[in-house]
Parts: sequence; C-alpha cells; structure tokens
Amino acid sequence: MLSLPSTSSSISRKKYDVFLSFRGEDTRNNFTDHLYDALSRSVIVTFRDDPKLEAGEEIAPELFKAIQQSWCSVIVFSQTYAFSSWCLEELAEIVKQHNNDGHKVFPIFYHVDPSDLRKQKEKVEEAFARYKERYKEDSEKIQRWRNALIQVAGIKGWHLNNEHESEFIKDIVKKISAKLCQTYPATHSDLVGISERLEDLYLKINIGEDDVRVIGIFGMGGIGKTTLARVAYTQMSSHFEGKSFIADIREVSDKCGLVSLQKQLLSQIFHGECFNFFDVHEGSYIISHRLSHKKVLVVLDNVDNIQHLKCLVGRHDWFGLGSRIVVTTREEHLLRSWPVDDMYEPTTLNPKDALQLFSLKAFHSDTVQKDDFIELSKHVVNYAGGLPLALEVLGSFLCDRDKTQWRSAIERLKRDSNKEIFDKLRISFEGLEEREKNIFLDIACFFNGENKDFVIKVLDGCEFFPDIGIDVLVKKSLVKVDKHNKNLKMHDLLQEMGRTIVREKCIDEPGKCCRLWEERDVHHVLTKNTATEMIEGMIINNKRESCKILNLSADTFLKMKNLRLLKVLCLSNCDDLKYLSNELRLLDWTGYPLRYLPSTFQPDNLVALLLPCSHIQQLWNGNRPLFNLKIMNLKVSQNQIKTPDFTTASNLEVLILEGCTKLVDVHPSIGVLKSLKLLNLRDCKSLRSLPTKIGMESLETLVLSGCSSLVRFPEIDGQMERLKTLDLSGCYRVKILSENLQQAKFLEELDLSETAITEPPSFIFQFKNLKVLSFSGRKGPSYKLLPNLPSLFKVIQGRRTNPMARMLPMLSGLSSLRELKLRDCNLCEGDLPRDISGLSSLWRLDLSGNNFISIPASLTRLSKLADLILSNCNMCTFGEADTDSDISGLSTLRHLDLSGNNFISIPASLARLSKLHVLDLSNCNMCTLGEADIHSDLSGLSSLVHLYLSVARCLNRCLSYQQI
Repeated sequence: MLSLPSTSSSISRKKYDVFLSFRGEDTRNNFTDHLYDALSRSVIVTFRDDPKLEAGEEIAPELFKAIQQSWCSVIVFSQTYAFSSWCLEELAEIVKQHNNDGHKVFPIFYHVDPSDLRKQKEKVEEAFARYKERYKEDSEKIQRWRNALIQVAGIKGWHLNNEHESEFIKDIVKKISAKLCQTYPATHSDLVGISERLEDLYLKINIGEDDVRVIGIFGMGGIGKTTLARVAYTQMSSHFEGKSFIADIREVSDKCGLVSLQKQLLSQIFHGECFNFFDVHEGSYIISHRLSHKKVLVVLDNVDNIQHLKCLVGRHDWFGLGSRIVVTTREEHLLRSWPVDDMYEPTTLNPKDALQLFSLKAFHSDTVQKDDFIELSKHVVNYAGGLPLALEVLGSFLCDRDKTQWRSAIERLKRDSNKEIFDKLRISFEGLEEREKNIFLDIACFFNGENKDFVIKVLDGCEFFPDIGIDVLVKKSLVKVDKHNKNLKMHDLLQEMGRTIVREKCIDEPGKCCRLWEERDVHHVLTKNTATEMIEGMIINNKRESCKILNLSADTFLKMKNLRLLKVLCLSNCDDLKYLSNELRLLDWTGYPLRYLPSTFQPDNLVALLLPCSHIQQLWNGNRPLFNLKIMNLKVSQNQIKTPDFTTASNLEVLILEGCTKLVDVHPSIGVLKSLKLLNLRDCKSLRSLPTKIGMESLETLVLSGCSSLVRFPEIDGQMERLKTLDLSGCYRVKILSENLQQAKFLEELDLSETAITEPPSFIFQFKNLKVLSFSGRKGPSYKLLPNLPSLFKVIQGRRTNPMARMLPMLSGLSSLRELKLRDCNLCEGDLPRDISGLSSLWRLDLSGNNFISIPASLTRLSKLADLILSNCNMCTFGEADTDSDISGLSTLRHLDLSGNNFISIPASLARLSKLHVLDLSNCNMCTLGEADIHSDLSGLSSLVHLYLSVARCLNRCLSYQQI
C-alpha cells in the first residue's frame, strides 16, 4: 500500500535531513566521519549518534526519536555491521518508518557485498548464529532484524570497493542532495494553513487503494481550490505512471475548444507526444484506449461545464486501477450531477492563519511587526472573513501606508454594509489612479488571460501608460503575470468585481455601460438599438446563445462614437456596414464577412487590426493614416488580392498574411517598414514578387514558406542584423539568395528545403549563431519540372558530384548548430565528411531519404547527438562493433528512426545504446523475427520506452518495450 508523507511534514521541514546509521568501531573515525563532514558542508542537517549513547545493549530512545524526525536515513553497511545488535535495532526502526511513513532509505555498502547481506552469508551468518544463542527467548526480534537487513540490502545504493573514498563521498552527497530536493515540497511563503486542508483532502483521495476515484473540490472563488489541488498534485505525482494538470479549463475551452483540452491531457501524460485528431468523440476514444491500463493522476482545474467532464473523464474504466482524478469548480451542482466518489469544500482560514497570511502581505513577515498596528490588523483580518484572496489584496493595499491611512481604510470597510467579496476587494480598486482603474476594468472585461505585450500595445494607444499601470496592478495583487512573464491573469473574483463596478453605472440600460461583454446585454443593445456614446468596448459573441439570431445592420455602430475596443468572435449575420468609430484602437473580428471596411473609417488611432479568416478583398482604397498601427493579422483571408499602402505604418511591428492564397503582390512600401519584427507570408501561393529591395532593419522573423509562385528573394538594403529566422521552404522557384543576406550575421534558423537553390551560398556557413539549418530536397508529382537538390549534379573531373556534398565540409564551422535537416538530398556513402566533430552542439540530425549502405562513420563523432533520423535510406547494414561506424559510439542518443530500410535483422550494436528511449524499426522487412528474438537483440537497451516495428510490410505496431 502506497502512502504519502504526512502533510504536516510535507509542508514544514523535519528536524533532520539525514539520520546516519553505522557501526562505530568500523567507520566512526574514518569513512563515516568524512561523510558526515561532507554532508554538513552541503548544508544537509545530519544526525550522528553520540558515542556515549552506545552504553548498554538497549538502543537509546533518543535514537528512535531522531529517526522519526529525519527525512531519510543513510546506512553505512560495514563488514561487522551485523555484529552490532544496536545497529540492527536501528535498522529495524528505519525500515518501520520507511514502510509506514515513506521515510527514505539510502544504503552504502562499504567493502561489503550486498548479496551477502541479502542472502545472509559469511560474517552475517556468523553474527546471526550468535544472536540465535543469545536471544533464545526472543525469536521475533531476530526475525525482524533479518527481514530489515534483507529489505534494505535490496535497495539500490552505493557500493565502495577499490575506489577513492573522497570521490565516492562526493557522489553520495551530490545524489542525496538531489533526492532531498525532490522530496521537499515546493515552498511558497503564501501557503498558510494548507496542512489541515491537505490532510482532509488526502482522506478522500485515499491514494493507497487500487480503485479509480474522482474527487471534486468546490467552493467560492478565492478560497484556494487551485492552490490546494496544485500542492496535492506536486506531492502525489511520484506515485503515478503519468500525470496531467490542466489549468483554467473554462477559459481554455472557450478559446480553444474541447479537442484542445483532450490533446493537452494526452500530451502531458505521454511526455509531449503529438495527437492528431479533430473530433471530441475520437479524442474520448483515444483517452479511454490509451489510459485504461495506466495509473494516472489528473487535475482538471476550474471546470464550469458538464461537457468538460464528459470529454476528459468519461467513465471510471477510462483509467487504470489506482488512478485519481481531481476536479476543481465553483459549482457544487456540477459535481453532484456527475458520478464523483467524494467532494471536499475548503473552509476559510482560522484567525491565526488569516493574521499570518495578512502579515506576509502587509509587513513581509509572519507576524505584525509594529505593536500599534496589531489591533488595526485584527480589524482588517476580521473583515476579510478568512478568505485568502481578500487577505492578500487588502494586505498588499495597506503595505507601507501609515496608521492614518489604515484607519481611513478600515472606516470605509465598516460603512460598507455589503458583505460580498467584491466589496472587500474594491478598496484596492479605489486606491488606483484613473488610468490604472481603466486598465483594470479593460483587463477584467476584455483581456484576462491575454498576452501581456499585446495588451500593453493596445492600452498604450489609449494613452493609459500601461507599462507602469500594469506594474502597479501586479504589485497590488490585482493582476498577476505568469511565470514566463507572458500572460496577464486576474482571479475570477477580481474580474467579477471589476465587471460589477461597470454594471453599477448602467443598471437599467446596458446601452449606457462603458463596456459590454455579456451576450445577453450585447444582444439587447444591438437588437433594441439602445447603444450610446458611452460605450467604449464591446465583445460580440453569439456562440453561447446561437438560438438568438443576431444580425448587424449597416448603422449598428453609428451611435458608438467613442468605441475603442471591438472584438467579434461569433456572429449570425452582417450584410453591410457603413460606420466604424474612428476611435478604435483594437478591431478584432474573426471571419469579417464583408469585402471592405467602411469607406468612412479613418484608422488614425488603430493599434491592432485582427481580421483572420475574413472575406476582405481589399481593406481600403488609397493611403490611410496608420501611424499608430502595430499589429495587422489577415491570416487565411483567402479573398485578399492586394495589401494596403504601408507608407504611413511606420510603427507596424507584426504583419501576418499567412494563407492569403489569392494575394498576388504586396505594396512596395512594405519593404521600408523600419519597425517590422515579424512578416509572415506562409502559403501565399499566388504571391509572385516582393519589393526589389527590403530594408526592414528591425525584422526578426521572415516566413515565406509555401510561396510556390515566388520567383526571387529580394535584395537587402541596409542592415538586417536582428533577423533570426528565415523560412523559404517550399519556395520552389527561388534559385538564389541575395549575397548581402550575409549581413544577417545573427541568423539562428534557416530553412531552404524544397527550393530551386542548387548550391547553398557559401556565406551561410559563416553564420556563427545558426542553430537550425534545413536543406531538404523535394518530392512530389512536379519533381522533374523544377530544378532541385536531388536532381542536380555537376561533372567534375569525370565524376558525377552532388553539389550539396561539396558544401558539407563547410558545416564544421557551425559550432552553434543544434538541428540539421538534409532530407532527400541524394547523399551517398562517403558524402558526409569524416570529421564533423566541429558540430559540437548538434542534437538533432535528419538524413532521411538519402542513399547510405550503412550508417556514415563520421556520425559517431557527434558527442551531443540525441535525435537521429535515417529513415528510407536503403541501408542494409548498420555498422558493428570494432568498425568506424559502430553505432554504440553515439552514447547520448535518445531517439533513433531507422524505419523504411532494408535490414533483415536487428543490428547488434543497437543493444549498446543505453540511453535510447525511442527506436523506430517499422517497415524494415524483418519478417522472420519473433518477439523472443527482439527481446534478445535489444536486451541491453535499459532506457527503451517505445519500440516501433512491423512484422511484415502490411502490419505496423507500436510496442511499449515492457510488452516484449
């Protein structure tokens, strides 16, 4: 039966990290003394018994207590360890703690053979013969000692024979330190009062049973459901074969759909494996099929729809025995309508814990630091009612304020008769400057969960000074930024508080609200024509109430003169549109149904124009003032035939025209966009030309992949030193690169796959920062119509020579290169240079579709190679031991793809790839091999997780290696 460490010890450190068990007369003054010193130097708190305690035969009670107060025990088994009844009694207590409470055990075999301890031979046998005589009346004690010795001797530890003790001890300390770091929970100063909650939750989760259990955690927003679930997830995850924590399901589902959630669940459990399905029912089948025999831990956070549970949890038999699914939600009825096994409702913090949490925020200390603030603090804590979020926000608001300000704040709290959490939190909102209030309300109504940089750009266009404003909100705990500093996140309660503030000003008529986001209110305003100039922002989303038809008329937005933000996510119909506010900073309309924007629209203030999947043919005629425009996204607008004039778009940073399949050319002004960082023209299949010269000095990413009609790559005018990514893959007609591209000396990714470039320009081998390089050839029905790498050869000194092969020696200078793709380049045996050790950073190499008889010998010199793809290379052999091409030299290899080759047996040298996780031998014609042969040939692959193979060409299988 599995057991978790007690929650009290999981949250607070025990007294000792390590209990050191050893035979004093064997090792006290040498090995153990050195080990103790090394542990102490690494700040590992270690208990070592006092020699004075060893008087008499009975073990001192202090030692039992020390074992119980330690995270783990390190046992030094020496040659006469078993001759000490004291040591054996210690050992029995250690094993008891290990079995009952998860106490960690690390054995050291000091000039002792572990098998002698397990089998109790030699000196161990002699010692127990003496005990049998001495303890005739207590055979149970002797058996307890025997069992303890056998159990611990079977645990993997460290075995010292003829090594240097100093190096041996260093290795022990290093690994114990790492183990201890894994054992300790992630510390967080705000985890106050969580121990009791975890104990209650674990009683319901009951991790030791082999059934499948679904546990629901419900309660009001801000009570700590997600925090509790995340801590429990961290502590329990080591007991499961797979794990998944899906955060904020409600929001992810609304944005990305149920299929996205299913893929996320599977990808997390199967360590990033890609799943290509597009239907919820198919996803449900894959989840039930792949997980039905797997013991998993799944946390579904912030569920608000029964469909989330249907597509992610389904039935209990979707999961293997011992699995645990934890669901957090604000809605108790949702759990009661689903067959959950148990439910848990977290309670508010008790007064002591509430004061501690408040003090952490208000004084950056566990306690109130100033006596004259004690009573004031108690007033605030009492008002917060033990709600963690309220304590955090109020504490942050009062931090660094004087007593007068505290009293003023408390008086305002007393006069507020509304006991709802929104009013408790509103005090922080009232302390904001007007611009900060607007930022807070915009985030609450429109931008919760959005990219921070994007929001800053839009709100900067509103003159709200968001760089400093958002920082103020973060420091007042009103908004959080994720750990990658990318997305803004506002807690549900804070968001609802902000929206309540907006509603208060327009209780009777939504058309008088400054911000509209609820479908019901938007539907009312647009169908009843009650809009006013008060409206500054609006989301139109007819998805949830699709039964209510919403048609926009030509004059729908005529009264909204001050509209700054417009997001249209789902709309029934819009036949015409004559007016849009010239105050718009954000126009985000997925599937915009018209061919043009209104002719009266002047985009002077526009910051972001997002019209993906639109019917736009041309945005507008002539030149428009675009001085504030920073982002334009017309992705998959398949009717777009030409771009606007960008002459005035001097601040444009992002331009996405991907999938505009009818776009023939772009306005010449695009070539002088000095602020442009990203230009994406992927799959603009009709695009024939770009400006003759481009001088986009800020450009970081240029994507032209799939521009199959593009004839030439433009000249570079000036410096493009910031360019990091250039993708020309699938530009079948592009034959040469501009020589002055070499100015892009900081280029990191270059893809020239499936182009007409016959010989890579030599200057690309001077890009010292290059990390990803692709020269893959071209396949397909038009293969013979256009020049391409595999089909072009030159005759030099009477020999057919592959131009790509001549360039390969230059690769050795690319010391930063991490990925190299040379698919279908018609490379043959000997084309790869013998010395490519200069590619010292290379971890992924794709040589599939070439012509090798066996593995190129030079590959064994790639010291960091982890991923090697040699599929469809017509190989018959793979190099054996003691040859130059011995595959065992690739000691770092983790993934090897040999599919589609002509092996008749498994290469023997594969068995020496001890770190290999994935091996693909599918479609290799190894028809005669049985599973016993496979197991024998691959028995040395101790790390293998997945093996792909086919018994015949028509039968493909993917096996977990443990199945063989």
